[in-house]
Amino acid sequence: MTDLSHCAVLKAVKQQQASDQHLLPDKRQVAASFSRAASSYDSVADLQRAVGTALISRLPDLAPSRWLDLGSGTGCFSRVLAENFPQSEGVALDLAEGMLRYARPLGGAAHYVAGDAENLPLCDASVDLMFSSLAVQWCPDFAAVLSEAGRVLKPGGMFAFASLCAGTLFELRDSWQAVDGLVHVNRFRERDDYHRLCAASGLAISSLEVLPHVLHYPDVRSLTHELKALGAHNINPGRPGGLTGRARIKALMDAYEAFRQEQGLPATYQVVFAVLMKPDAD
Repeated sequence: MTDLSHCAVLKAVKQQQASDQHLLPDKRQVAASFSRAASSYDSVADLQRAVGTALISRLPDLAPSRWLDLGSGTGCFSRVLAENFPQSEGVALDLAEGMLRYARPLGGAAHYVAGDAENLPLCDASVDLMFSSLAVQWCPDFAAVLSEAGRVLKPGGMFAFASLCAGTLFELRDSWQAVDGLVHVNRFRERDDYHRLCAASGLAISSLEVLPHVLHYPDVRSLTHELKALGAHNINPGRPGGLTGRARIKALMDAYEAFRQEQGLPATYQVVFAVLMKPDAD
């Protein structure tokens, strides 16, 4: 590849990253939203518990001296990690300080740190295991997250993450599309972007797969109220402002009924599970 064509490729990659970041929520709004949801989060976090448990089950046998729970939230899986690795030192890190204030009294980690996954306030080669369940989908620059993982992991260390990709909540998105065509549902990266970025990260891919996880609700309001309680309601650029009128809510309900199953109204989450390894030092 010539220098010119190489530059063209780099420019195209940067343009795509800029485009992706423009479509994803602002991190400050994400942090504020989840901080407000700290006290209600665990009461409605069925998906989060199921996904985190599935990610824990994907960890191979290991004995980390220090682990990092990246996007630790209310600390549910910080406490699981502490139980699984009682001799280890745990670090719980989250961008939402409200979540850290909620989690700290419940214990689990030795340290609770407010920080950004794209710019970790941790030393090089200081962590054996990075665990992150349903957090990195909120990071606009996932390449930076992977770069930081490569920096803070010790040689032979592991980055295990679960995230969400495009196709998540397609039933809700399609139903809103039929009503007004505006952005009402959070956007997520394409699954191919996860493969591409992980492959280019310098970390070895031990496993990477996308699995659907479907929850069912008696009605649309139950779903939207749960998303709000989780802090995961619509925080995308381009979302409509103001209150949603009764006529539009009725139209949404009618459109969503086309998806109804015997168990109720489905909400499908496309979950990315990945285990990446930092190569051993030469």
